[in-house]
This record gives sequence, C-alpha cells and structure tokens, in this order.
Amino acid sequence: MTYHVPVMPKESIEGLAIAEAGVFVDATFGGGGHSRLILEALGDKGRLLGFDQDQDALGNVPEDERFTFVQHNFRFLRRFLKLYGIRQVDGILADLGVSSHQLDEGSRGFSYRFDHDLDMRMNQNDGSTAADVLNTYLEEDLVRIFSEYGEVRNSKTLAAGIVQARQGKSIRSVDDFLSAMDPFVRGTRWKYLSQVFQALRIEVNDEMAALEEFLEQSLEVLKPGGRLVVISYHSLEDRLVKNFLRSGNLKGEQEKDFYGNIYRPFKVITKKALLPRPEEIEVNPRARSAKLRVGEKKSEE
Repeated sequence: MTYHVPVMPKESIEGLAIAEAGVFVDATFGGGGHSRLILEALGDKGRLLGFDQDQDALGNVPEDERFTFVQHNFRFLRRFLKLYGIRQVDGILADLGVSSHQLDEGSRGFSYRFDHDLDMRMNQNDGSTAADVLNTYLEEDLVRIFSEYGEVRNSKTLAAGIVQARQGKSIRSVDDFLSAMDPFVRGTRWKYLSQVFQALRIEVNDEMAALEEFLEQSLEVLKPGGRLVVISYHSLEDRLVKNFLRSGNLKGEQEKDFYGNIYRPFKVITKKALLPRPEEIEVNPRARSAKLRVGEKKSEE
C-alpha cells in the first residue's frame, strides 16, 4: 500500500523555484514524496530538512547525505534550523492535513471506516486522544470544535447528543462514536462524518495554532527571494495562508509605516490558489480539496 501520494507534485516543485545548491525544508515529510522530488532537483551541495512528528514517517527516510530528518512538529521550525546551524533557507514546502497512511491505518483512529480506538494523534507519544476530547470536554467546547473546525451545521445538537451518550458509556472506539452520532447525521453521510472527524483531528493535534506558529516563523527563516509553498485542504487553513501571504500577518490586516506605505513582506506568486487537475483527482481523489499558494519573500529595502 502506498504511504501517501504527493499532491500537485509538479506545481509544488515549480513553486519552490529550486536552486541546486539551496537549502530547503519539507515541513510535512510524511511518505517523503515531495522530499524525493526536491532531492532530485537539488545538486550535490544542496540540503533538505524534513519535519514530521509521526514516528511512522521514519520508515520513509531516504538514505541521502543531503537529507536531515527532524522528528518534530513544524511549529518548531526555527528552533531546529538553529540547532542544525541554519539561519535562513531558500524554500519551504508544507502539505497540510492528514496523510493517506494515517487515514488507511485503522489503528490510528483517524477514519470512520475502521473500528479502532479513537486516537487521532499525529504524535502518538504526546497529548490527549480524540476519545479524551469526546469524554471530557464541556458541551460548549465541543460545539466550538465542530462548528469552527468542521463547519458542521448542527454542531449544537451533535454536541448535546455526545454529552448525553457519554453519560451512559464512555466513547472510546470509532464505533462508539458513530453510534453516538448516528441520530444527528445530516445530508450526505460520508461528507458529514468527514467534517466531524476532521474537526476532532484538528483539535487533538492543535493544528491551527501549529500552522500559525509555522507561518510566522517561515517569514523569519526565509532568505529574501525564498519561496513558501503551502497546500491546504479546508477553508480555515487556506484563509490563514492567503492572509499571511498578502499581508505578513495572520488576520490579513494591512500594516502601514510612518509614511503610509503598506507592509507586504511577500510577493504573491499565485494570485489565485492553484487547484489539482481533473486527471490528478481521478488518480488521487484525496487531492480534490487541495489548494496551493506560493509566496516569495521580498528583499528588505
């Protein structure tokens, strides 16, 4: 079974504008598909660092002296670049979301297709599981998670149903969760379940805060002329990325200097997000919601 098919590989590599002797970061190593393409474009003096907190990714690390694997979340980007004596890099790629491997490995609890413990942690050695969230969070916190992270329309009703269900029996497995959810499913079943599972996964892994920290650090560690390439899969992620590339801050607010000049640290290369081609979606259906954006750090004037 393929660990993970890299999404928009050609567009990603073109977006990085790879220099053969450059230093690059694959912030979401996963199956190593994007990393292998970057290494193919690099020369002997080039260097690539791959970040991934999931220990399963260790099995995909290439035997290449130009490559360094960092088994940590990309929110620690700056810290580990400093540890390896790197002040600035030529390009950073981040393919956000969950890998095909994580979805297809039932024991990880990421998918509603398999009955296993509700884990959902990308780093299995740290933090609360999805079951912990479902069994301990206040009802209003569950409402926030489902509405903000999953855009679930009946989030209040669903949260109330989960709180009621857990009073009779702890929600520990995927089947436990599906049973608690069944009375509240609206619209297309697979789409509804995908939204709910996505919301829970984002909360368990603190994904939005991690993305915010990563984006802010990426601006610091990129060289002038360096490229940031981000592939996102839902509107919350994409909005953050778009705002950051346009304004240099997470809210997308225009900042002006004393003379009224607008501060724009990036030249936005993709005026509109790039979308996967129909033929790619046909081969890799999980690419269907992907949006790719590219920014180039401007030179300091």
